[in-house]
Amino acid sequence: MSDSTERPIPSWASPDSAETNEEVLTALQTYKKKDADKVIVRFKAVGNAPIMKQNFFKITSANRFQAVIQFLRKELGYKGTEPLHTYINLAFSPAPDDTVANLFKSFQTDNHLIVNYSTTAAWG
Repeated sequence: MSDSTERPIPSWASPDSAETNEEVLTALQTYKKKDADKVIVRFKAVGNAPIMKQNFFKITSANRFQAVIQFLRKELGYKGTEPLHTYINLAFSPAPDDTVANLFKSFQTDNHLIVNYSTTAAWG
């Protein structure tokens, strides 16, 4: 390839893109901010799992679902070695790295995120 061949200038590098760069930076700053919104999580026992006296809790929506599992273990007095299976709306077990906000937006029921829990595997 000869030196006289001009390469196209990427759109992000053009002088006209100053506004676009600012928009991108603003969007990134918004994304990085912790979401202080709370989500109402309703826990429901399945099978022989113990029933909680209080089953409604407000949880920060930016939390990962793993935090919900840890919170539930603490409330039930379960150790990490004791089996505990969690499901959303009696249907599926979410990945621990799913965010509460995403699960709530996708699967809320009556403005609650319903988390079913069991000591044995109830659904696949």
